[in-house]
Amino acid sequence: MGLFGSLFTGVSGLFAQSQNTAIISNNIANVSTTGFKRSEASFQSLVTTESRLSRYSPGTVSVNRLQRVDQQGSIQQTSSATDAAISGNGFFPVKRSTDFGQEFLYTRAGQFSEDSQGLLRNASGFVLYAWPIDSTGNLPANQGDLVSLIPADVAFLGGLTRPTTVAELAINLDADQLPIDPHTLAVAQQLPVGAQPAQFSRGLTVFDELGSAQTVTLEYRKVVGPMAHFTSNAGSVMDITDILADPAGPTPNINDLDSFSISDGINPAETIVFRNAAAPTPLGANEVQTVDQLVNRIEAYAGGGVLDARLTSTGQLLVQSISPTSTLTVADVVGNPLTAVSTLNIIPDPSSGTLTFNPDFDITTNLPAGVYDDQSTNFPQFANLATPNTQGWWEMTVVHPNGSTITQGLLNFAGDGTLNASADAAGNIDVELNNIDWGNGAALQDFSLDIERFSQFAGNFDVIFSDQNGAELGLRTGVELTRDGTIVARFSNGASADLYKVPLITFANSNGLTEVSGTAYTESEESGEENLREAGTGGAGFVEASTLEASNVDLADEFARLIVAQRAFGASTRVITTVDQMTEELLRLR
Repeated sequence: MGLFGSLFTGVSGLFAQSQNTAIISNNIANVSTTGFKRSEASFQSLVTTESRLSRYSPGTVSVNRLQRVDQQGSIQQTSSATDAAISGNGFFPVKRSTDFGQEFLYTRAGQFSEDSQGLLRNASGFVLYAWPIDSTGNLPANQGDLVSLIPADVAFLGGLTRPTTVAELAINLDADQLPIDPHTLAVAQQLPVGAQPAQFSRGLTVFDELGSAQTVTLEYRKVVGPMAHFTSNAGSVMDITDILADPAGPTPNINDLDSFSISDGINPAETIVFRNAAAPTPLGANEVQTVDQLVNRIEAYAGGGVLDARLTSTGQLLVQSISPTSTLTVADVVGNPLTAVSTLNIIPDPSSGTLTFNPDFDITTNLPAGVYDDQSTNFPQFANLATPNTQGWWEMTVVHPNGSTITQGLLNFAGDGTLNASADAAGNIDVELNNIDWGNGAALQDFSLDIERFSQFAGNFDVIFSDQNGAELGLRTGVELTRDGTIVARFSNGASADLYKVPLITFANSNGLTEVSGTAYTESEESGEENLREAGTGGAGFVEASTLEASNVDLADEFARLIVAQRAFGASTRVITTVDQMTEELLRLR
Protein backbone atom coordinates (compact mmCIF):
# COMPACT_ATOMS: atom_id res chain seq x y z
CA MET A 1 0.00 0.00 0.00
CA GLY A 2 2.92 2.35 0.53
CA LEU A 3 3.73 3.19 -3.09
CA PHE A 4 0.19 3.15 -4.36
CA GLY A 5 -0.99 5.09 -1.30
CA SER A 6 1.57 7.76 -2.09
CA LEU A 7 0.25 7.85 -5.66
CA PHE A 8 -3.30 8.49 -4.43
CA THR A 9 -2.00 11.15 -2.07
CA GLY A 10 -0.36 12.96 -4.96
CA VAL A 11 -3.54 12.74 -7.03
CA SER A 12 -5.62 14.20 -4.17
CA GLY A 13 -3.12 17.05 -3.97
CA LEU A 14 -3.59 17.75 -7.68
CA PHE A 15 -7.37 17.80 -7.26
CA ALA A 16 -7.23 20.05 -4.18
CA GLN A 17 -4.94 22.57 -5.84
CA SER A 18 -7.02 22.58 -9.03
CA GLN A 19 -10.05 23.45 -6.87
CA ASN A 20 -8.04 26.15 -5.16
CA THR A 21 -7.03 27.54 -8.54
CA ALA A 22 -10.66 27.52 -9.70
CA ILE A 23 -11.73 29.49 -6.64
CA ILE A 24 -8.91 32.00 -7.12
CA SER A 25 -9.68 32.41 -10.81
CA ASN A 26 -13.35 33.05 -10.02
CA ASN A 27 -12.33 35.73 -7.51
CA ILE A 28 -10.06 37.38 -10.07
CA ALA A 29 -12.73 37.22 -12.76
CA ASN A 30 -15.19 39.08 -10.49
CA VAL A 31 -12.79 41.72 -9.25
CA SER A 32 -15.00 44.38 -10.93
CA THR A 33 -18.38 42.83 -10.05
CA THR A 34 -20.44 45.11 -7.81
CA GLY A 35 -21.26 43.51 -4.48
CA PHE A 36 -19.24 40.35 -5.21
CA LYS A 37 -17.84 38.49 -2.21
CA ARG A 38 -14.68 36.45 -2.54
CA SER A 39 -14.18 32.83 -1.51
CA GLU A 40 -11.09 30.94 -0.50
CA ALA A 41 -10.03 27.29 -0.29
CA SER A 42 -9.72 25.53 3.04
CA PHE A 43 -7.60 22.35 3.08
CA GLN A 44 -8.10 19.41 5.42
CA SER A 45 -6.01 16.26 5.79
CA LEU A 46 -7.63 12.81 5.59
CA VAL A 47 -5.60 10.34 7.71
CA THR A 48 -5.50 6.55 7.30
CA THR A 49 -4.92 5.07 10.76
CA GLU A 50 -2.68 2.00 11.19
CA SER A 51 -2.63 -0.02 14.38
CA ARG A 52 1.09 -0.81 14.10
CA LEU A 53 3.72 1.86 14.45
CA SER A 54 6.03 0.05 12.05
CA ARG A 55 3.69 0.65 9.13
CA TYR A 56 2.38 3.93 7.73
CA SER A 57 -0.45 4.27 5.22
CA PRO A 58 -0.50 7.76 3.64
CA GLY A 59 -3.75 9.75 3.69
CA THR A 60 -5.09 12.36 1.29
CA VAL A 61 -6.19 16.00 1.31
CA SER A 62 -9.68 17.46 0.83
CA VAL A 63 -10.69 21.03 0.04
CA ASN A 64 -13.72 23.10 1.06
CA ARG A 65 -14.80 26.53 -0.12
CA LEU A 66 -15.11 29.25 2.51
CA GLN A 67 -17.21 32.30 1.59
CA ARG A 68 -16.15 35.71 2.85
CA VAL A 69 -19.58 37.31 2.54
CA ASP A 70 -19.17 39.24 5.79
CA GLN A 71 -16.13 41.13 4.55
CA GLN A 72 -16.94 44.72 3.52
CA GLY A 73 -16.03 45.89 0.04
CA SER A 74 -14.91 49.44 -0.64
CA ILE A 75 -17.63 52.10 -1.17
CA GLN A 76 -17.44 53.93 -4.49
CA GLN A 77 -19.29 57.15 -5.35
CA THR A 78 -21.70 57.20 -8.33
CA SER A 79 -23.90 59.81 -9.99
CA SER A 80 -27.17 57.87 -9.73
CA ALA A 81 -29.53 58.75 -6.89
CA THR A 82 -30.96 55.22 -6.92
CA ASP A 83 -27.62 53.47 -6.51
CA ALA A 84 -27.04 52.24 -2.98
CA ALA A 85 -24.36 50.45 -1.06
CA ILE A 86 -24.62 48.92 2.39
CA SER A 87 -22.11 50.11 4.93
CA GLY A 88 -22.08 47.36 7.54
CA ASN A 89 -24.17 44.27 7.94
CA GLY A 90 -27.18 43.34 5.80
CA PHE A 91 -28.54 42.57 2.34
CA PHE A 92 -31.15 44.04 0.01
CA PRO A 93 -34.22 41.79 -0.44
CA VAL A 94 -34.87 41.09 -4.14
CA LYS A 95 -36.72 38.68 -6.41
CA ARG A 96 -36.10 37.62 -9.99
CA SER A 97 -39.55 38.93 -10.92
CA THR A 98 -42.84 39.94 -9.35
CA ASP A 99 -44.53 36.71 -10.49
CA PHE A 100 -46.21 34.63 -7.82
CA GLY A 101 -44.03 31.95 -6.24
CA GLN A 102 -40.67 33.62 -6.77
CA GLU A 103 -38.33 33.12 -3.83
CA PHE A 104 -36.57 35.93 -2.04
CA LEU A 105 -32.91 36.46 -2.84
CA TYR A 106 -30.45 38.63 -0.96
CA THR A 107 -27.83 40.83 -2.55
CA ARG A 108 -25.46 43.68 -1.86
CA ALA A 109 -25.38 44.71 -5.53
CA GLY A 110 -27.33 47.96 -5.28
CA GLN A 111 -27.09 49.52 -8.76
CA PHE A 112 -30.89 50.00 -8.93
CA SER A 113 -32.69 51.84 -11.70
CA GLU A 114 -36.28 52.21 -12.81
CA ASP A 115 -37.51 49.80 -15.51
CA SER A 116 -40.26 50.46 -18.05
CA GLN A 117 -42.94 49.61 -15.48
CA GLY A 118 -41.51 51.79 -12.71
CA LEU A 119 -39.98 48.93 -10.73
CA LEU A 120 -36.53 49.35 -9.23
CA ARG A 121 -34.24 46.61 -10.57
CA ASN A 122 -30.51 46.10 -10.19
CA ALA A 123 -28.07 45.29 -12.98
CA SER A 124 -28.86 41.58 -12.65
CA GLY A 125 -32.55 42.28 -13.25
CA PHE A 126 -33.63 41.54 -9.69
CA VAL A 127 -36.62 43.53 -8.38
CA LEU A 128 -36.08 45.42 -5.13
CA TYR A 129 -38.65 44.75 -2.39
CA ALA A 130 -39.42 47.14 0.48
CA TRP A 131 -41.95 48.11 3.14
CA PRO A 132 -44.70 50.46 1.94
CA ILE A 133 -45.04 53.71 3.93
CA ASP A 134 -48.60 54.85 4.63
CA SER A 135 -49.86 58.43 4.54
CA THR A 136 -48.94 58.96 8.19
CA GLY A 137 -45.38 57.71 7.72
CA ASN A 138 -45.91 54.35 9.41
CA LEU A 139 -44.59 50.94 8.33
CA PRO A 140 -46.73 47.77 8.17
CA ALA A 141 -47.62 46.22 11.52
CA ASN A 142 -46.09 42.89 10.41
CA GLN A 143 -42.83 44.46 9.27
CA GLY A 144 -40.85 41.56 10.73
CA ASP A 145 -42.22 39.17 8.08
CA LEU A 146 -41.12 38.90 4.46
CA VAL A 147 -44.79 38.96 3.41
CA SER A 148 -44.89 42.63 4.48
CA LEU A 149 -42.56 43.53 1.59
CA ILE A 150 -43.86 44.62 -1.81
CA PRO A 151 -42.08 45.53 -5.07
CA ALA A 152 -40.62 49.05 -5.01
CA ASP A 153 -42.78 50.64 -7.71
CA VAL A 154 -41.95 54.32 -8.18
CA ALA A 155 -44.13 54.97 -11.24
CA PHE A 156 -46.52 57.93 -11.03
CA LEU A 157 -49.08 58.15 -13.82
CA GLY A 158 -49.93 61.68 -12.69
CA GLY A 159 -48.33 64.17 -10.38
CA LEU A 160 -48.48 64.64 -6.67
CA THR A 161 -50.39 67.16 -4.62
CA ARG A 162 -49.46 67.75 -1.03
CA PRO A 163 -52.36 68.97 1.10
CA THR A 164 -51.48 71.32 3.90
CA THR A 165 -51.27 69.59 7.25
CA VAL A 166 -49.23 72.16 9.18
CA ALA A 167 -49.02 75.93 8.85
CA GLU A 168 -46.93 78.28 10.97
CA LEU A 169 -47.27 81.97 11.70
CA ALA A 170 -45.18 84.41 13.69
CA ILE A 171 -47.19 87.57 14.35
CA ASN A 172 -46.92 90.49 16.73
CA LEU A 173 -50.22 91.98 17.85
CA ASP A 174 -50.17 95.61 18.95
CA ALA A 175 -50.42 95.80 22.75
CA ASP A 176 -51.56 99.44 22.49
CA GLN A 177 -54.60 98.57 20.40
CA LEU A 178 -57.81 99.84 22.03
CA PRO A 179 -59.76 96.76 23.14
CA ILE A 180 -63.33 96.22 22.04
CA ASP A 181 -65.67 96.31 25.04
CA PRO A 182 -68.89 94.58 23.99
CA HIS A 183 -70.78 96.41 26.77
CA THR A 184 -70.10 99.75 25.07
CA LEU A 185 -71.25 98.81 21.57
CA ALA A 186 -74.31 100.49 20.10
CA VAL A 187 -76.26 97.49 21.32
CA ALA A 188 -74.63 96.25 24.51
CA GLN A 189 -73.69 92.59 24.23
CA GLN A 190 -71.28 89.98 25.51
CA LEU A 191 -68.50 88.17 23.69
CA PRO A 192 -67.89 87.25 20.91
CA VAL A 193 -67.46 90.40 18.85
CA GLY A 194 -66.73 88.79 15.48
CA ALA A 195 -69.30 91.04 13.79
CA GLN A 196 -67.09 94.06 14.50
CA PRO A 197 -64.44 95.07 11.95
CA ALA A 198 -61.18 93.21 12.44
CA GLN A 199 -58.37 95.28 13.89
CA PHE A 200 -55.85 93.14 12.03
CA SER A 201 -56.23 90.38 9.46
CA ARG A 202 -53.89 88.14 7.55
CA GLY A 203 -54.57 85.85 4.57
CA LEU A 204 -52.99 82.41 4.60
CA THR A 205 -52.89 80.25 1.46
CA VAL A 206 -53.16 76.51 2.00
CA PHE A 207 -53.57 73.63 -0.45
CA ASP A 208 -56.37 71.07 -0.44
CA GLU A 209 -56.29 67.40 -1.47
CA LEU A 210 -56.81 68.37 -5.12
CA GLY A 211 -53.87 70.77 -5.10
CA SER A 212 -56.09 73.84 -5.25
CA ALA A 213 -54.99 76.94 -3.36
CA GLN A 214 -57.42 78.02 -0.64
CA THR A 215 -57.01 81.34 1.16
CA VAL A 216 -58.23 81.47 4.72
CA THR A 217 -58.35 84.78 6.54
CA LEU A 218 -57.13 85.12 10.11
CA GLU A 219 -58.83 88.00 11.93
CA TYR A 220 -57.74 89.47 15.25
CA ARG A 221 -59.74 91.73 17.59
CA LYS A 222 -58.44 92.89 20.94
CA VAL A 223 -61.19 92.49 23.54
CA VAL A 224 -61.70 93.47 27.16
CA GLY A 225 -61.72 89.79 27.99
CA PRO A 226 -64.09 87.09 29.17
CA MET A 227 -63.91 87.85 32.92
CA ALA A 228 -66.73 89.67 34.69
CA HIS A 229 -66.39 93.42 34.19
CA PHE A 230 -68.32 96.68 34.15
CA THR A 231 -67.80 99.96 32.31
CA SER A 232 -69.03 103.50 32.80
CA ASN A 233 -71.17 105.00 30.08
CA ALA A 234 -69.45 106.74 27.19
CA GLY A 235 -71.25 109.95 28.17
CA SER A 236 -69.10 110.12 31.30
CA VAL A 237 -65.74 111.07 29.84
CA MET A 238 -63.31 111.44 32.71
CA ASP A 239 -59.73 112.37 33.34
CA ILE A 240 -57.61 110.77 36.00
CA THR A 241 -57.47 114.02 38.05
CA ASP A 242 -61.19 114.82 37.90
CA ILE A 243 -63.03 115.24 41.23
CA LEU A 244 -66.11 113.07 41.02
CA ALA A 245 -68.40 114.85 43.58
CA ASP A 246 -68.04 118.20 41.88
CA PRO A 247 -70.87 120.09 40.11
CA ALA A 248 -68.33 121.38 37.59
CA GLY A 249 -66.83 117.96 36.91
CA PRO A 250 -67.76 115.18 34.48
CA THR A 251 -70.16 113.59 37.03
CA PRO A 252 -72.08 116.56 38.50
CA ASN A 253 -74.88 114.38 39.91
CA ILE A 254 -72.57 112.55 42.30
CA ASN A 255 -72.92 114.28 45.64
CA ASP A 256 -70.66 114.47 48.64
CA LEU A 257 -71.03 111.30 50.78
CA ASP A 258 -72.78 109.35 48.02
CA SER A 259 -71.54 105.78 48.16
CA PHE A 260 -71.73 102.38 46.50
CA SER A 261 -70.76 98.83 47.41
CA ILE A 262 -68.63 96.41 45.41
CA SER A 263 -68.22 92.64 45.78
CA ASP A 264 -66.73 89.74 43.85
CA GLY A 265 -69.11 87.16 45.33
CA ILE A 266 -66.34 85.60 47.39
CA ASN A 267 -64.98 88.35 49.62
CA PRO A 268 -67.20 90.61 51.76
CA ALA A 269 -68.67 93.65 50.05
CA GLU A 270 -66.90 96.97 50.63
CA THR A 271 -68.41 100.44 50.47
CA ILE A 272 -66.70 103.33 48.72
CA VAL A 273 -67.70 106.91 49.61
CA PHE A 274 -67.38 109.93 47.32
CA ARG A 275 -66.12 113.22 48.85
CA ASN A 276 -66.04 116.65 47.29
CA ALA A 277 -63.18 119.13 47.20
CA ALA A 278 -64.20 120.63 50.56
CA ALA A 279 -63.88 117.33 52.42
CA PRO A 280 -61.57 117.37 55.43
CA THR A 281 -58.21 115.73 55.03
CA PRO A 282 -56.98 113.17 55.40
CA LEU A 283 -59.75 111.16 53.76
CA GLY A 284 -61.06 108.04 55.42
CA ALA A 285 -59.84 104.63 54.29
CA ASN A 286 -62.87 104.09 52.08
CA GLU A 287 -63.26 107.67 50.85
CA VAL A 288 -62.25 108.97 47.40
CA GLN A 289 -62.28 112.33 45.68
CA THR A 290 -60.60 111.89 42.30
CA VAL A 291 -60.88 109.30 39.54
CA ASP A 292 -57.32 108.21 40.33
CA GLN A 293 -58.27 107.59 43.98
CA LEU A 294 -61.37 105.66 42.88
CA VAL A 295 -59.28 103.42 40.64
CA ASN A 296 -56.76 102.78 43.41
CA ARG A 297 -59.48 102.11 45.99
CA ILE A 298 -61.19 99.55 43.73
CA GLU A 299 -57.89 97.78 43.12
CA ALA A 300 -57.34 97.66 46.90
CA TYR A 301 -60.59 95.73 47.34
CA ALA A 302 -60.18 92.65 49.58
CA GLY A 303 -56.52 93.45 50.11
CA GLY A 304 -55.70 93.79 46.41
CA GLY A 305 -55.13 91.32 43.61
CA VAL A 306 -58.86 90.70 43.14
CA LEU A 307 -59.97 93.47 40.79
CA ASP A 308 -58.26 95.37 37.99
CA ALA A 309 -59.47 98.98 37.53
CA ARG A 310 -58.29 101.54 35.01
CA LEU A 311 -59.38 104.57 33.05
CA THR A 312 -59.50 103.74 29.36
CA SER A 313 -58.01 105.97 26.68
CA THR A 314 -61.53 107.14 25.84
CA GLY A 315 -62.19 108.28 29.41
CA GLN A 316 -64.36 105.45 30.78
CA LEU A 317 -63.90 103.58 34.02
CA LEU A 318 -63.28 99.87 33.37
CA VAL A 319 -63.28 97.37 36.25
CA GLN A 320 -62.50 93.70 35.69
CA SER A 321 -62.36 90.66 37.90
CA ILE A 322 -58.91 89.10 37.79
CA SER A 323 -60.30 85.64 38.48
CA PRO A 324 -61.92 84.07 35.39
CA THR A 325 -64.72 82.54 37.48
CA SER A 326 -65.71 85.35 39.82
CA THR A 327 -68.84 87.48 39.50
CA LEU A 328 -68.77 91.21 40.09
CA THR A 329 -71.59 93.13 41.81
CA VAL A 330 -71.94 96.86 42.45
CA ALA A 331 -74.90 98.61 44.08
CA ASP A 332 -75.85 102.15 45.08
CA VAL A 333 -75.75 102.63 48.88
CA VAL A 334 -76.29 106.37 49.33
CA GLY A 335 -77.62 108.36 46.41
CA ASN A 336 -77.33 107.04 42.89
CA PRO A 337 -73.65 107.44 41.96
CA LEU A 338 -73.69 104.35 39.74
CA THR A 339 -76.84 104.62 37.67
CA ALA A 340 -78.15 108.17 37.57
CA VAL A 341 -77.60 110.56 34.67
CA SER A 342 -74.27 112.42 34.84
CA THR A 343 -72.87 109.94 37.33
CA LEU A 344 -70.67 106.94 36.58
CA ASN A 345 -73.74 105.62 34.75
CA ILE A 346 -72.52 102.00 34.79
CA ILE A 347 -73.77 99.94 31.83
CA PRO A 348 -75.79 96.98 33.19
CA ASP A 349 -74.81 93.41 32.39
CA PRO A 350 -76.22 92.74 28.88
CA SER A 351 -77.40 89.24 29.80
CA SER A 352 -79.24 90.13 33.03
CA GLY A 353 -79.88 93.87 32.81
CA THR A 354 -78.61 94.24 36.39
CA LEU A 355 -75.41 95.41 38.03
CA THR A 356 -74.36 91.84 38.79
CA PHE A 357 -71.85 90.89 36.15
CA ASN A 358 -71.01 87.31 35.22
CA PRO A 359 -68.06 86.16 33.11
CA ASP A 360 -68.84 86.50 29.41
CA PHE A 361 -67.11 83.15 28.98
CA ASP A 362 -65.68 80.92 31.71
CA ILE A 363 -62.33 79.78 30.34
CA THR A 364 -62.05 77.09 33.05
CA THR A 365 -65.20 75.24 31.99
CA ASN A 366 -65.80 76.51 28.42
CA LEU A 367 -69.19 77.91 29.36
CA PRO A 368 -71.65 79.24 28.41
CA ALA A 369 -72.54 76.99 25.49
CA GLY A 370 -72.74 78.69 22.15
CA VAL A 371 -69.84 81.04 22.93
CA TYR A 372 -66.44 79.93 21.64
CA ASP A 373 -67.59 76.33 21.36
CA ASP A 374 -64.28 75.41 19.69
CA GLN A 375 -62.13 76.83 22.51
CA SER A 376 -61.38 73.55 24.29
CA THR A 377 -60.93 71.43 21.16
CA ASN A 378 -59.32 73.77 18.64
CA PHE A 379 -57.36 76.32 20.66
CA PRO A 380 -54.39 75.69 22.99
CA GLN A 381 -55.07 75.45 26.70
CA PHE A 382 -54.17 78.45 28.85
CA ALA A 383 -51.03 77.97 30.93
CA ASN A 384 -52.26 80.48 33.56
CA LEU A 385 -55.93 79.84 34.26
CA ALA A 386 -56.08 81.45 37.68
CA THR A 387 -54.91 85.01 36.97
CA PRO A 388 -54.54 85.62 33.23
CA ASN A 389 -53.44 89.07 32.09
CA THR A 390 -56.59 91.21 31.93
CA GLN A 391 -55.08 93.39 29.22
CA GLY A 392 -53.83 90.59 26.95
CA TRP A 393 -57.05 89.20 25.43
CA TRP A 394 -57.60 88.75 21.69
CA GLU A 395 -60.41 87.12 19.78
CA MET A 396 -59.08 85.12 16.83
CA THR A 397 -61.37 84.14 13.97
CA VAL A 398 -60.45 81.87 11.06
CA VAL A 399 -62.62 82.70 8.06
CA HIS A 400 -63.41 80.33 5.17
CA PRO A 401 -62.88 81.63 1.61
CA ASN A 402 -66.68 81.80 1.30
CA GLY A 403 -66.86 84.14 4.29
CA SER A 404 -68.13 81.66 6.86
CA THR A 405 -66.34 81.09 10.17
CA ILE A 406 -64.19 77.98 10.41
CA THR A 407 -63.34 78.46 14.07
CA GLN A 408 -63.23 81.22 16.66
CA GLY A 409 -61.67 81.48 20.08
CA LEU A 410 -59.64 83.47 22.58
CA LEU A 411 -55.91 84.03 22.93
CA ASN A 412 -54.26 85.54 25.99
CA PHE A 413 -50.82 87.09 26.33
CA ALA A 414 -48.87 87.35 29.56
CA GLY A 415 -47.45 90.59 30.88
CA ASP A 416 -44.12 89.90 29.15
CA GLY A 417 -45.79 89.73 25.73
CA THR A 418 -45.57 85.97 25.32
CA LEU A 419 -48.49 83.71 24.61
CA ASN A 420 -50.29 82.33 27.67
CA ALA A 421 -50.65 78.79 26.36
CA SER A 422 -49.66 75.24 27.24
CA ALA A 423 -48.09 72.87 24.72
CA ASP A 424 -50.03 69.75 23.82
CA ALA A 425 -48.79 66.17 24.25
CA ALA A 426 -46.65 66.55 21.13
CA GLY A 427 -45.07 69.75 22.44
CA ASN A 428 -46.96 72.02 20.03
CA ILE A 429 -49.04 75.16 20.57
CA ASP A 430 -51.54 74.89 17.74
CA VAL A 431 -54.94 76.02 16.61
CA GLU A 432 -56.55 72.90 15.15
CA LEU A 433 -58.69 73.33 12.04
CA ASN A 434 -60.77 70.23 11.39
CA ASN A 435 -63.16 68.88 8.74
CA ILE A 436 -62.93 71.89 6.45
CA ASP A 437 -65.19 71.57 3.41
CA TRP A 438 -63.77 73.72 0.62
CA GLY A 439 -66.84 73.17 -1.53
CA ASN A 440 -64.91 72.02 -4.60
CA GLY A 441 -65.22 68.26 -4.13
CA ALA A 442 -61.93 67.90 -2.27
CA ALA A 443 -61.87 65.65 0.78
CA LEU A 444 -62.55 67.24 4.14
CA GLN A 445 -59.29 68.68 5.39
CA ASP A 446 -57.59 69.00 8.78
CA PHE A 447 -54.53 71.09 9.44
CA SER A 448 -52.76 72.62 12.43
CA LEU A 449 -51.82 76.28 12.72
CA ASP A 450 -48.70 76.70 14.85
CA ILE A 451 -49.05 79.94 16.88
CA GLU A 452 -46.22 79.38 19.35
CA ARG A 453 -44.39 82.47 18.10
CA PHE A 454 -47.31 84.86 18.49
CA SER A 455 -46.51 87.88 20.66
CA GLN A 456 -48.12 91.06 21.99
CA PHE A 457 -45.79 94.05 22.15
CA ALA A 458 -46.50 97.74 21.74
CA GLY A 459 -45.92 98.85 18.18
CA ASN A 460 -47.21 98.00 14.75
CA PHE A 461 -48.96 94.79 13.84
CA ASP A 462 -46.24 92.73 12.21
CA VAL A 463 -46.18 89.41 10.35
CA ILE A 464 -42.67 88.10 10.95
CA PHE A 465 -43.09 85.03 8.76
CA SER A 466 -45.66 82.52 7.57
CA ASP A 467 -45.20 79.06 6.13
CA GLN A 468 -47.15 75.90 5.36
CA ASN A 469 -46.21 72.46 4.08
CA GLY A 470 -48.72 72.08 1.25
CA ALA A 471 -48.01 72.26 -2.46
CA GLU A 472 -49.91 72.44 -5.73
CA LEU A 473 -49.84 69.71 -8.37
CA GLY A 474 -46.28 68.74 -9.26
CA LEU A 475 -44.73 66.22 -11.65
CA ARG A 476 -42.15 63.73 -10.50
CA THR A 477 -38.61 64.89 -11.12
CA GLY A 478 -36.63 62.09 -9.51
CA VAL A 479 -36.32 59.25 -7.04
CA GLU A 480 -33.61 58.83 -4.44
CA LEU A 481 -32.67 56.65 -1.48
CA THR A 482 -31.75 58.03 1.91
CA ARG A 483 -29.33 56.68 4.49
CA ASP A 484 -32.13 55.09 6.52
CA GLY A 485 -33.34 53.21 3.44
CA THR A 486 -36.29 55.46 2.57
CA ILE A 487 -37.19 55.67 -1.12
CA VAL A 488 -38.21 59.30 -1.74
CA ALA A 489 -39.91 60.74 -4.82
CA ARG A 490 -39.23 64.40 -5.63
CA PHE A 491 -41.68 66.63 -7.51
CA SER A 492 -41.53 69.86 -9.49
CA ASN A 493 -43.63 71.71 -6.89
CA GLY A 494 -40.92 71.19 -4.30
CA ALA A 495 -42.87 68.45 -2.55
CA SER A 496 -41.51 65.04 -1.75
CA ALA A 497 -43.16 61.76 -0.86
CA ASP A 498 -41.75 58.89 1.20
CA LEU A 499 -42.83 55.85 -0.80
CA TYR A 500 -41.05 52.84 0.70
CA LYS A 501 -38.46 51.90 3.26
CA VAL A 502 -35.92 49.27 2.27
CA PRO A 503 -35.18 46.78 5.04
CA LEU A 504 -31.74 45.30 5.49
CA ILE A 505 -31.82 41.52 5.87
CA THR A 506 -29.38 40.08 8.37
CA PHE A 507 -28.39 36.49 9.13
CA ALA A 508 -26.70 34.85 12.07
CA ASN A 509 -24.05 33.43 9.69
CA SER A 510 -24.00 35.30 6.40
CA ASN A 511 -21.02 33.19 5.27
CA GLY A 512 -23.38 30.22 5.24
CA LEU A 513 -25.65 31.64 2.54
CA THR A 514 -25.97 29.79 -0.75
CA GLU A 515 -24.62 31.70 -3.73
CA VAL A 516 -26.74 32.00 -6.88
CA SER A 517 -26.10 33.64 -10.24
CA GLY A 518 -26.48 37.41 -10.33
CA THR A 519 -24.35 38.18 -7.26
CA ALA A 520 -27.11 37.09 -4.89
CA TYR A 521 -27.69 34.52 -2.19
CA THR A 522 -30.43 32.33 -0.81
CA GLU A 523 -31.04 31.27 2.76
CA SER A 524 -29.62 27.94 3.93
CA GLU A 525 -29.47 25.87 7.10
CA GLU A 526 -25.96 27.15 7.75
CA SER A 527 -26.95 30.82 7.45
CA GLY A 528 -29.91 30.73 9.83
CA GLU A 529 -33.20 32.52 9.26
CA GLU A 530 -33.52 36.01 7.88
CA ASN A 531 -34.13 39.04 10.10
CA LEU A 532 -35.70 42.22 8.72
CA ARG A 533 -34.09 45.31 10.21
CA GLU A 534 -34.43 49.01 9.65
CA ALA A 535 -31.13 50.52 8.57
CA GLY A 536 -28.98 51.41 11.56
CA THR A 537 -30.92 49.23 14.03
CA GLY A 538 -30.52 45.72 15.38
CA GLY A 539 -26.97 45.32 14.09
CA ALA A 540 -27.87 46.31 10.52
CA GLY A 541 -25.70 48.76 8.62
CA PHE A 542 -26.70 51.90 6.75
CA VAL A 543 -27.78 52.50 3.18
CA GLU A 544 -25.27 54.80 1.52
CA ALA A 545 -27.05 56.58 -1.35
CA SER A 546 -25.36 57.30 -4.70
CA THR A 547 -22.64 54.74 -3.97
CA LEU A 548 -21.91 51.12 -4.84
CA GLU A 549 -20.02 48.48 -2.93
CA ALA A 550 -17.09 47.14 -4.94
CA SER A 551 -15.92 43.53 -4.87
CA ASN A 552 -13.97 42.60 -1.76
CA VAL A 553 -11.35 40.81 -3.91
CA ASP A 554 -7.73 41.90 -3.34
CA LEU A 555 -5.79 41.17 -6.55
CA ALA A 556 -2.41 41.15 -4.86
CA ASP A 557 -3.60 38.58 -2.36
CA GLU A 558 -5.21 36.45 -5.07
CA PHE A 559 -2.08 36.40 -7.23
CA ALA A 560 0.00 35.41 -4.21
CA ARG A 561 -2.39 32.56 -3.52
CA LEU A 562 -2.28 31.60 -7.20
CA ILE A 563 1.51 31.29 -7.11
CA VAL A 564 1.34 29.10 -4.02
CA ALA A 565 -1.32 26.93 -5.67
CA GLN A 566 0.84 26.59 -8.79
CA ARG A 567 3.85 25.47 -6.75
CA ALA A 568 1.79 23.07 -4.68
CA PHE A 569 0.29 21.57 -7.86
CA GLY A 570 3.77 21.15 -9.32
CA ALA A 571 4.99 19.46 -6.15
CA SER A 572 2.11 16.98 -6.31
CA THR A 573 2.99 16.13 -9.90
CA ARG A 574 6.58 15.52 -8.79
CA VAL A 575 5.28 13.03 -6.16
CA ILE A 576 3.36 11.15 -8.86
CA THR A 577 6.39 11.13 -11.16
CA THR A 578 8.63 9.81 -8.41
CA VAL A 579 6.20 7.03 -7.47
CA ASP A 580 5.90 6.11 -11.13
CA GLN A 581 9.69 5.72 -11.41
CA MET A 582 9.78 3.61 -8.24
CA THR A 583 7.07 1.25 -9.48
CA GLU A 584 8.90 0.94 -12.80
CA GLU A 585 12.05 -0.14 -10.95
CA LEU A 586 9.97 -2.61 -8.97
CA LEU A 587 8.59 -4.19 -12.13
CA ARG A 588 12.12 -4.74 -13.48
CA LEU A 589 13.01 -7.08 -10.65
CA ARG A 590 13.49 -10.67 -11.78
